[in-house]
Amino acid sequence: MGSERSDDRDRRTPTAVKILIAGGFGVGKTTFVGSVSETRALTTEEDLTERGIGIDDTSGVGEKTTTTVVMDFGRITISDDLALYLFGTPGQNRFAFLWDELALGALGAVVLADTRRLADCFPSLDYFESRGTPFLVAVNCFDDARRYTVEQVRQALDLDEGTPVLLCDARDRESSKRVLITLIEHVQTAMFAPAGTAGSA
Repeated sequence: MGSERSDDRDRRTPTAVKILIAGGFGVGKTTFVGSVSETRALTTEEDLTERGIGIDDTSGVGEKTTTTVVMDFGRITISDDLALYLFGTPGQNRFAFLWDELALGALGAVVLADTRRLADCFPSLDYFESRGTPFLVAVNCFDDARRYTVEQVRQALDLDEGTPVLLCDARDRESSKRVLITLIEHVQTAMFAPAGTAGSA
């Protein structure tokens, strides 16, 4: 009987937690989800076309030729007890109507930032602040982008000291995983903080 109970514990299903990966157009959300997902990431990428001229701001994003039109989806098991389901949001304002649906039930969020277009992450920051969703900012360090310190980014975005800010490489699995683990720790801190002190920013 004892061995059967042990086997049951070994086969138990980990708790599933929904996490959003947000940020501006071309910031690396699809890359982030794909780099860390233990299954093949689901993407809804479509080619950029002439219809987006004057609507999608592609300045400063290099040779990007596709865009997410619904969401990205991936999964990563953090421990025997915890699995994260990652939902990457579309970056353009014209797809903002999807955010409420994607955010439903989300425990926390990663806001990816690009120092070449830092202002692009403000809509994400405002959205999660207004919903009271715990979040952190992960600066995706593009090869051709100027480097800034964590504190410089915090000041530029006017973030509260309690909001984690990290530098990352969205292409690298370990770097992306470190961002997610930091977010889970931040969410746990926010959940157990005294009432009135758990603000995200």
